[in-house]
Amino acid sequence: MSTTAAHDHSVDISRELLDALTADYPRRDFAVRLWNGDTWGNADHPRFTLVLNHAGALRRMLFGANQVTLGEAYIYGDFDVEGNLEAAFEFGDYIVAHQPELTEKLHLAGLLLRLPHGDHRLPERVAPQLHGKLHSKDRDRQAVTYHYDLSNDFYQLWLDRRLVYSCAYFKRGDEDLDTAQEQKLDYLCRKLRLRPGESLLDIGCGWGGLVLYAAERFGVRALGVTLSRAQAELAQERIAESGLSERCEVRVCDYRDLDPAIPFDKIVSVGMFEHVGEDHLPEYFQHVWTLLRSGGVFLNHGIAASAGFHRKGPSFIDKYVFPDGGLVPLGTTIRIAEACRFEVRDVESLREHYARTLRYWVARLEARREDARRIAGEIVYRIWRIYMSGSAHNFTRGRINLYQVLFSKPENGHTYLPLNRADWYA
Repeated sequence: MSTTAAHDHSVDISRELLDALTADYPRRDFAVRLWNGDTWGNADHPRFTLVLNHAGALRRMLFGANQVTLGEAYIYGDFDVEGNLEAAFEFGDYIVAHQPELTEKLHLAGLLLRLPHGDHRLPERVAPQLHGKLHSKDRDRQAVTYHYDLSNDFYQLWLDRRLVYSCAYFKRGDEDLDTAQEQKLDYLCRKLRLRPGESLLDIGCGWGGLVLYAAERFGVRALGVTLSRAQAELAQERIAESGLSERCEVRVCDYRDLDPAIPFDKIVSVGMFEHVGEDHLPEYFQHVWTLLRSGGVFLNHGIAASAGFHRKGPSFIDKYVFPDGGLVPLGTTIRIAEACRFEVRDVESLREHYARTLRYWVARLEARREDARRIAGEIVYRIWRIYMSGSAHNFTRGRINLYQVLFSKPENGHTYLPLNRADWYA
C-alpha cells in the first residue's frame, strides 16, 4: 500500500473514531482538523479546533486515556488546540470519564489499533526525577527549583509587573492584571492589619512582591523566604532598586530553619502550603505557631481540593508542574491548624478570582508565545499553557478552590482584633 493510501485509510479510521467517541457527547461545538487538512465537526463556529498533527495522533491521545496521556500527547506535539484551550477541557473530561459498554470499548480499541503509532513528536523534556525522602528539606528544594528556577525571563513575559504568581483580587471584575494584583497585596496587608514598625514574615515569598509592598506602603520590617535562588536574587535586586534594603529582605531559606527565639508580629503564606503535603501539615502549622508572637495573626492563602471531587487516574500537574505537591480539603487544613492551637478568625473563598487570574496569565503567555519558546523551549510553553488553562477550568467547575484563612494566636484569650472587618474595606 502506498504512503498516500495508508494516510487516506487513517483519515477514514480517525473520522470513524471521532463519530463513535462523540456519539453520546452533548456538545459537538468544536472542530477537528486532520493532518491532511480535512476537517470534522463544527468547522463554521467552533469554540476550539483540535489539530491532529499526524495519522497516529488519536492513538497517542486515546489509548488508555487519562489526564497524563492526554497531557503528554499535547505537550509532545501529537496534537494542538487552536482557540480557547480552556474550552477543550470539557471534552477532555468526557474522554477520561467515558465508560463505554464492552462492545463499544472493543470497537474503539480495534479502531485505535489500526492507526499507526506515529513518529511526529517533539524532543521530550523528561519529567523531574526527585531524590530523597518525601518533603525532606533537600527534596523540597529540588521540587521548588524545578518549577521556579525555570527562568525569571519566562515568568516576566506573562506575570504582572510585580511578578505576583498567585491569585489576584478583583473588586469589580474588569481590572487589568497589574491593578488586580496590587489590590490583592493591599487586601492581604489589610487582613493582617499591618502597622508601622511591625515585623512580617512571608513564607514562600516568590520574587518579593508582597514584602516590598508591605514595607513600602505599611512601614513594616519584612522578611521573605524562598527555596528558589533565582527568585531571591531578583527580589534582592528589586529591593535595592526601591531603596528599602533596611526594612525588607528576601533570603534563600527553608522556613523550618528560622529561629523561633525571634518571633514575628505577623506571618503570611501565599501559595506555598500546597507544596507541604498533608502528612506534613501538622509540622507546618506547629512551626508557624512557634514563629508567631502571642497575640499575632497568620494568614494562609492557598488552593484546596473540593471534598466532593475525586480525580480518576494520575495527575498531569503532579508529574510535570508541581512535583510532590498536594491539595487537601479546607476542612482538613482547619482541623490540623486548630489541633496546633490556632484560632480561626476568618475564611474567604476567592475561587472565581483565581479562574480570572489564570485566564489573564494564559492570554499573556499566548500573546508572547514566540518569546516563551525562545526562552524556555516548546515543551515548557506547552506545559504551562495546558496546566494554567486546565486549572482555570477546574476552578470554574468547583473542583478546586482558593481560600484565605486568617488564624490568630491568642494571648491569654486575647486576640487584640476589632469586632468587625470594616477596616479591611475602608
